[in-house]
Amino acid sequence: MSDLIPPPGDIARPRSTTPKLAPDLISGPIARTLLMFSLPVLGGNILQSLNASVNAIWIGHYLGEAALTAASNANTILFFLLGVVFGISMATAILVGQSVGSGNLAQARRVVGTGASFFAALSVLVALAGYVLTPTILHAMHTPANAQPYAVAYLRIIFIALPFMYFYNFLMMALRGGGDSRTPFYFMLLSVVLDIALNPLLIFGAGPIPAMGIAGSAAATLVAQTLSLGLMIAHLYRRKHFLVLRADALRFLRPDPAILRALLTKGLPMGLQMMVVSSSALIMLSMVNGYGSQITASYGITAQLWTYVQMPALAIGASVSSMAAQNVGAGRWDRVDRIALVGVAYNFLLTGALVGLLYLADHAALSLFLPATGNAIAIAQHINNVVSWSFIFFGVTMVLFGVVRATGAVMAPLLMLCVSMWLVRLPFAYFMAPRLGVESIWWSFPFGTLVALVLAVSYYRYGGWRKARMLTPQVSAAPVGAAISSS
Repeated sequence: MSDLIPPPGDIARPRSTTPKLAPDLISGPIARTLLMFSLPVLGGNILQSLNASVNAIWIGHYLGEAALTAASNANTILFFLLGVVFGISMATAILVGQSVGSGNLAQARRVVGTGASFFAALSVLVALAGYVLTPTILHAMHTPANAQPYAVAYLRIIFIALPFMYFYNFLMMALRGGGDSRTPFYFMLLSVVLDIALNPLLIFGAGPIPAMGIAGSAAATLVAQTLSLGLMIAHLYRRKHFLVLRADALRFLRPDPAILRALLTKGLPMGLQMMVVSSSALIMLSMVNGYGSQITASYGITAQLWTYVQMPALAIGASVSSMAAQNVGAGRWDRVDRIALVGVAYNFLLTGALVGLLYLADHAALSLFLPATGNAIAIAQHINNVVSWSFIFFGVTMVLFGVVRATGAVMAPLLMLCVSMWLVRLPFAYFMAPRLGVESIWWSFPFGTLVALVLAVSYYRYGGWRKARMLTPQVSAAPVGAAISSS
């Protein structure tokens, strides 16, 4: 492994072996480069949320509140399962980014090969276990009895689709780490178009196609994800993308112990970050379920809208991570702090605009999912009024976390999330319930978000994240002192 990692004195060598990628994450102007790289990432997030929202519209309007509650419960579980592998995908992206930044393409391909083998094995095991344990999982979440049959039918097909979702996520993150955010966007667009088109066809049936009800919505996702993934892989091989493993590189599919160790030791804490968030959401949903299907449906729909509000922050956070990783790999520490500042500015601009728009047009947006005259829409409006503003500060935290994890600093962000979610948000929601009722759940969101913001800013300013390493020796183990002094 050490022969693939250039010594510190080589980090400034000409990057003639590195593919010309657009935008150039290392030498391009930071504001414009970050924007151009972030837009396809943001577009992919929009498409994913649009897909989920259209599915919810079909289910909510035509299959009823119980089916919508079932879909909300199942989608929360899916988010949790994707969070299981999010960290390892992010570790893959960071290692690929650092390798590309140093011009070491052989190492980038070896990272891809090791990651591909790992994801293939893991996804099959999780899918099999989840399919068998679906009723047990839903029962543990206190899913309302009238929603459980819908949820079982929906979630079991989602588990069948899970291996394709896992591998799609892994490949998307590897491409972004290599500087290519456009290809994942194009095939995400294809997947969403297919999913939206297939939803009514499989839910209601047509001709020889039987009506599948809520299971048809999950089946549409299965078909769309599988087809899109296959076509994307074929496209990458046809275009001879520099990360694909051709016949002479298939040996990289045999896991490299050093890379696998790095993916796990750095990826698992990042995955645990997502699991902290998603497990907190599962517990929150279990609390909300205790107040009945109407409040659960209202909460589920506001959560749909929040996914849109959070999208700029998540896109910018992912983009600054890829951009910072390549600059770390190239030894361009002078650019890393500026990447963080530009990312925070974009978050205030974009997330702030969406929050303002949501406050102005929440009734119209909620009416897409819920009957305009029912009590559920008034409940949803109130939830939105309490929570939405806090996502501006959530975005700052995500951007700062994106920068620090690009060096391999993963434990501190995990601990900060544990504090804000498990030691602040959940206890507030639980212990204040006797006094505030369901309001304790809504107010726990901004309270936990502000605590996370204070911790993230403090760690970015005073923490030792610049000294972190993904591999030993590090591709860019160089001007740490210069980076610290520049901050």
